[in-house]
Amino acid sequence: MPPSSSYNYDRPKMYPAQLAAVFTEERHAIIEASTKSGKTHACIAWLFEQAAIHGAPEHRFWWVAPISDQAAIAYRRMKRALPPNFARSSDSTLTITLPNGAAIVFKSGDNPDSLYGEDVHAAVLDEASRMREEVWHAMRSTFTHTNGRVRIIGNVNGRRNWAYKLARRAEIGMPGWAFTRLTWRDAVAGGVISSEEVEAARQDLPELVFNELYEAEAGDDKGNPFGIEAIADCIAPLSNADPVVIGWDLAKRVDYAVGIAMDAEQQVCRFERFQQSWEVAEELIVAATGNVPAFVDSTGVGDPIVERLQRRGNYTGFHMSANRKQQLIEGLIVAIQRREIRFPDGPIRKELESFEFEYTATRVIYQASAGMHDDCVIALALAHDGLRNLPGQGVWLD
Repeated sequence: MPPSSSYNYDRPKMYPAQLAAVFTEERHAIIEASTKSGKTHACIAWLFEQAAIHGAPEHRFWWVAPISDQAAIAYRRMKRALPPNFARSSDSTLTITLPNGAAIVFKSGDNPDSLYGEDVHAAVLDEASRMREEVWHAMRSTFTHTNGRVRIIGNVNGRRNWAYKLARRAEIGMPGWAFTRLTWRDAVAGGVISSEEVEAARQDLPELVFNELYEAEAGDDKGNPFGIEAIADCIAPLSNADPVVIGWDLAKRVDYAVGIAMDAEQQVCRFERFQQSWEVAEELIVAATGNVPAFVDSTGVGDPIVERLQRRGNYTGFHMSANRKQQLIEGLIVAIQRREIRFPDGPIRKELESFEFEYTATRVIYQASAGMHDDCVIALALAHDGLRNLPGQGVWLD
């Protein structure tokens, strides 16, 4: 199609706060937004308009995401939105070339060095809080000759990343920058998500995670996911009641084998912790467990150990995937933050207080801080999850 052709264009429907955040007159804008608030939808339209109105042959307009899979999502969404035969698209290079010759390229930020060299006329940095700061350094250099415009978007992801710090500078009035925070309330008012879905997420997610994903309020990177105050509120002596379930985390290399049993009131009633050879450890585990249903983390030690235990009692082994561990820990987070369980002071408390979380591009990672163990945390999480899902209490989630 010749560049001189003219076309009719109707901007996609947006709610007022969404429209104002992205289509500000400021050259640069940074938007901290709730999940599913429509930030991607609006920025796809904005980048298209920049290329369609201001583009020319050899002009480049970029969408940059943390990884190529995320960039491909935005590419496919823009491609589907355009009329058939309006533009040329390349699935191999994730490029859409408009009739005026402008190219919209969807790129990954996993190698910042690859972003230098081009002159870019406008760009969107998607999920910026999950990108390396070097990506922003490279992108800023591409605007020097063109005076290009940029929209930086993403969920809040802690306080120690470059996007959070840049947002704070924009929020207090940095020249040439606009700042907007879009929360779930804006999205509900705009008809993008329902209040029922938000309340369901509030019940399902730990408070810190909900606040970042839906309230756009930052927690601390690698902060404690349970909450120090909540942990303290759950401290209680060992219960004298009979155990109804026990969770075992088996020793790996220099770790401890830990067994934590809970009674019917979700209070820890037995606590075992030792470092022994497998032969001795097996006898100690069997003696401490008795006939109580036991749930064992077999990750790292292999199924043969669990199979030996199963020949001697009621043991269920779990080889935890990353998703399974996330579900397990988040169940424990909710229980502690709601003050539903009780455990004694000592190693359990110390491990809980030193536990950390951080975000990646695809999920939340929970882990012990450097140099610390997580045996007690895993055993407690297994016992809590096992208690919830004993016959008559619930159903196992894969």
